[in-house]
Amino acid sequence: MDARGGSVVGFLKDKSILITGSTGFLAKLFVEKVLRVQPDVKKLFLLVRAADAKSAAQRLHNEVMGKEVFRVLREQHGKGFESFISEKVSPVAGDIARENLGIDDSDLRELLWKEVDVVMNVAATTNFYERYDVALSINTLGSKHVLDFAKKCEKLQLLLHVSTAYVAGSREGLILEKRFQMGETLNGTPGLDIREEVKLVEETLEELRGEKSTEKEEKVAMKELGLKRARHFGWPNTYVFTKALGEMLIGQLRGDVPVVIMRPTIITSTYKDPFPGWMEGTRTIDSLIIGYAKGNLTCFLGDLNLALDVIPGDMVVNAMVVAVAAHANQQCEFIYHVGSSVSNPVTYGTFKDCGYHYFLENPRVRKDGKIIKTKELPVFTTMASFRSYMTFRYWLPLEGLRLVNAALCGLFSKLYNELSRKYRFVMHLVDLYEPYAFFKGRFDDLNLLRLRGLSLAEEGDEGKLFNFDLKTVDWNYYFIRVHFPGVLKYVLK
Repeated sequence: MDARGGSVVGFLKDKSILITGSTGFLAKLFVEKVLRVQPDVKKLFLLVRAADAKSAAQRLHNEVMGKEVFRVLREQHGKGFESFISEKVSPVAGDIARENLGIDDSDLRELLWKEVDVVMNVAATTNFYERYDVALSINTLGSKHVLDFAKKCEKLQLLLHVSTAYVAGSREGLILEKRFQMGETLNGTPGLDIREEVKLVEETLEELRGEKSTEKEEKVAMKELGLKRARHFGWPNTYVFTKALGEMLIGQLRGDVPVVIMRPTIITSTYKDPFPGWMEGTRTIDSLIIGYAKGNLTCFLGDLNLALDVIPGDMVVNAMVVAVAAHANQQCEFIYHVGSSVSNPVTYGTFKDCGYHYFLENPRVRKDGKIIKTKELPVFTTMASFRSYMTFRYWLPLEGLRLVNAALCGLFSKLYNELSRKYRFVMHLVDLYEPYAFFKGRFDDLNLLRLRGLSLAEEGDEGKLFNFDLKTVDWNYYFIRVHFPGVLKYVLK
């Protein structure tokens, strides 16, 4: 389909769309956008992890429609908002970790198979250090369950699957919008077989339970197994590894189903739509902002000259909507990187400087009313310099405390254990995030450029309505006037 003129909005008219991951940040933005720009959409079916229809409706009300992101839409409809939502949005109790998406109601399944035109898979667990069994069931097998369900939809025009650009691992240079082959690994290690990974998880769980491991021991073992398997095949963490496996399954099993795989980079708060700065949850870089705001961040780790590949959430959604309209009924697989590192790169240095200037203008205040002085943070541009700092600043004093504690028969055991736990936690986080602090890849977005050409993003009202041209973003303005205030307002509240 040629997404020209008014055809993106026109395409959405009378469509029924099934959306997974509907309580997440990106899905909420997608739902809000569609309802606002095309009130004549037929139905949005929102898959919600819940035991039954009543619980699903409650979660929809509390975790989706009641959120601030729907403020503009609520104002648009006034007193008619609730009736509009009840007409256009239907919660569906289910779980993508199960076959048939865990939809136990057979009548509802049949209805969806007859009605749904587009399937949007936005569900994922994004925890870098997730349990391997959980990450596999949602990010990998969940992708297969969504595909299997989509194949049964009689009117299906497209399956859009949201992945992540960081399925590329720690590659350097220009990274192309290229599909994975089944069993492909990033380091060339042979033997990657998804069935064997599932079997390994099952056997490990059986062994742990046979040994009567505690719930905590099982959780740690599953987390460590995920990290070990990811790194064995060249991926830095469990999240991106299992997302890559999900892409492999879709590519291998899709048959003639039209598929779009969107690979966003680091998704941040909205740039403009429905209003600037809205976000939910803590994204990768936002933990730095929150740590700095609370006075807990004492240093900055990373190469300040490298690109920090961020993309506002509303621009990701705009690209998703245009891609759906552009590729409906095209029996191919299309892959899009949605990021900024090629079109309009911003460096870690810019991000750090913007944070410093923002908090100079907006000083932080302690609970006792005293102002926290804004200081330039020391920057460690290599892991070696950071580890040396941590050794002399924390590890050696900890060792001294351990010896004193032993000499005094455990007098300082509580203090030592607490400080030791914090030190190990920090080093564990650094281990997980190191690949991104020194990431030297840039994500080619040639396909995205072509998609912008299809949508005529530079011209007309519709181009503005679905803008995902990163060149229009002024990063200094965005960080200082939009993103930092957004994080403080909507995440720190």
